[in-house]
Amino acid sequence: MSLGALPGFRDFYPAELAERAHIVAAWRDVARRYGFVEYDGPPLEPLELYTRKSGDEIVGQLYNFTDKGGRDVALRPEMTPTLARMVAARANALRKPVRWFSVPQLFRYERQQRGRLREHFQLNMDIIGEPDVTADAELLAAAIDIMRALGLGRDDVVARVSDRRLLQAYLGACGVAASSFGGVFAVIDKIDRQPAAVSADKLDALGLSASARDAVLRIAGATFDTVRQALDGTAHTRLTDDFERYLRALDALGVGDSVRVDLSIVRGLAYYTGIVFELFDAKGELRAICGGGRYDTLLQSLGGVDLPALGFGMGDVVLGELLRARGLLAVQPAGVDVWVAFGDEGDVTSAMRVASRLRARGRSVEYALGGQKLARQLKAANAAGARQAVILAAPGAAPGEAVVRDLADGTEQRVQLDQWIGDASPAAPRSPRPGTR
Repeated sequence: MSLGALPGFRDFYPAELAERAHIVAAWRDVARRYGFVEYDGPPLEPLELYTRKSGDEIVGQLYNFTDKGGRDVALRPEMTPTLARMVAARANALRKPVRWFSVPQLFRYERQQRGRLREHFQLNMDIIGEPDVTADAELLAAAIDIMRALGLGRDDVVARVSDRRLLQAYLGACGVAASSFGGVFAVIDKIDRQPAAVSADKLDALGLSASARDAVLRIAGATFDTVRQALDGTAHTRLTDDFERYLRALDALGVGDSVRVDLSIVRGLAYYTGIVFELFDAKGELRAICGGGRYDTLLQSLGGVDLPALGFGMGDVVLGELLRARGLLAVQPAGVDVWVAFGDEGDVTSAMRVASRLRARGRSVEYALGGQKLARQLKAANAAGARQAVILAAPGAAPGEAVVRDLADGTEQRVQLDQWIGDASPAAPRSPRPGTR
């Protein structure tokens, strides 16, 4: 029997957890700066919550079972249904627009491949109760700012944006019948991942004319100006005006230079109703880093509350791969603030007393749990990443004195121990340390 982690699951040793903590810290910091507040829900939900949203076919991708109470349940594969349920329960009491984020661990029984495991941690950011495109711009700006917070600029990441309503109007102008939209969307969603001949055959099978088929095959290269000209003077002018306002809002938020209009971004999930986007590495080597958009009818279908909504999900797996490839994830676990060492005339009991007093003042403290020579203790202090070592009963020290060594540069000073402990204030929270693996 193998005692390793299950296929598609990960062990997080301290070094790996430091990497994950680095990503999650950026998620939480940017979400806070954008005025979002954190929420969470149970990792186990009724199976019906997911089949109602995605149909019975999703069951094959879930970790689901019947619990001891005879209930059909599943480990959460996504957070949006939980969000819808929670918002619906208190819809009248919540301040609008709702700006919530969460960092759940999610589970899907899927085929493993690069950038996709059977569990991952994911940032979810959602705005509920605001129909205007300014909310769409705000959400995408937050996603791009997360990239910047992690050291990824416009040369590293590009946001590809579209609008499903705009795409439908453009397809109609190109001669695609409304009855074919669903099938055409499915082809467009895979248009950059399958040969053009395969896409063309699928479009022919849908009964598209040659000109309409060719327009769909060129959809990734259609500019916003092309779309606007095609819809000028039609009943869809408002859509182009709103999308233009969306692009101006992104410029105003300082992220417009990282955005590209790309009508081939449709998002495979049918519940999206408006503007959608995905973030990719600029070199095109990885899966999408993040994706989301507007889903104005989903809360009504899941929670019975008619509120406009939009959101995105950003997983840690692809993002971690990209950061690693760019050399931006070389972090190590944070070390302790103080190591209490003792000389030949000291003992572990005195180190314990000093450690206890320092911990009571908010410092993180470690000491050798067994008797060791001073040199070995200081070597252990460096290995633990301690900032300082306070040496008790140091050679030549007067009663009540100690030696404080800065472990970064090796400088030392003699201090009155009681006064030094009394002056100690809680250290600032420590981020994972830069370093190499």
